Amino acid sequence: MKTPDAAYPTGGLLLGLLGVAIFAMTLPMTRMAVGDAGAPQLPPAFVTAGRAAVAGLLSVVWLLAVRAPRPRRHLWPALAVCACGTVVGFPLFLALALREVPSMHAAVVTGVLPLATAVAAALALRQRASLGFWLCAVLGCATVIGYAAWVGGGSLHRADGYLLAAVASAATGYVAGARVSAEMPAQQTIGWVLVLSLPLTLPVTAWVWPTHTASAAAWAGFAYVSVFSMWLGFFAWYRALATGGVLRVSQVQLVQPFLSLLFAVPLLGEALQPATVVFTLLVVAIVFVGKRMPVAPTPPSRSTTAPEGAHV
Repeated sequence: MKTPDAAYPTGGLLLGLLGVAIFAMTLPMTRMAVGDAGAPQLPPAFVTAGRAAVAGLLSVVWLLAVRAPRPRRHLWPALAVCACGTVVGFPLFLALALREVPSMHAAVVTGVLPLATAVAAALALRQRASLGFWLCAVLGCATVIGYAAWVGGGSLHRADGYLLAAVASAATGYVAGARVSAEMPAQQTIGWVLVLSLPLTLPVTAWVWPTHTASAAAWAGFAYVSVFSMWLGFFAWYRALATGGVLRVSQVQLVQPFLSLLFAVPLLGEALQPATVVFTLLVVAIVFVGKRMPVAPTPPSRSTTAPEGAHV
């Protein structure tokens, strides 16, 4: 007799790994797109608006092709919050931070995002989380702040504030998106978030269009985060969750910080320091334990599922 997990096809896990690998490359590709303080490339505001605009235009075509219905009016506020967090907040703060710190630094700090999303869901849905859950949340936050202070020679820097703001933005946006996904397919939710953002992202993209020459590598990084990180990665990830099971496939997400570290070596030439690996292991372990701590479910009339999604 097959166990419930065994009933799911292995293809779900493979798709999940593909989705996580796509998202893991977001950090080094964003760093490639914006450059660093010594050799800036594309402006962070352009990368933020431009990648959403490209993905939004692709979403228009896709939504028309599948004849997706318009979201109901009562879902618009949640879609707006999701857009503020995932389309504007996370990519903008991430791009600003990566101008100042290596992508490996960002991978450690943003590795706590799954736990931050669970915290945002518990607060937004007024769930009764266990003491162990909150201890993991505090410990995870303390770990990433400790890492940032250690790297910064005993003090935090502006980029660390950007990274923490990126985590908070994404966590808030994911929970809002989960509310909408309770009433429509997740892929359509993402598509509508991007489409409804076009009146903002298209004009801003044109307004902040680069006035200086950027390298081909920078444009390649921009193309990647536009097509893959902001769009195709979500299709692979949510298809994986549907075919492989949420609880089973979501655990693949724990390898994302390590993949980000590994991708940064050949793409950016960053050196992998032993301490970075140690802090990454600590963050992943805390997230692993925290996600298994009991959280009392909300009543059925208000219940929704916190998104088990990789960050972009």
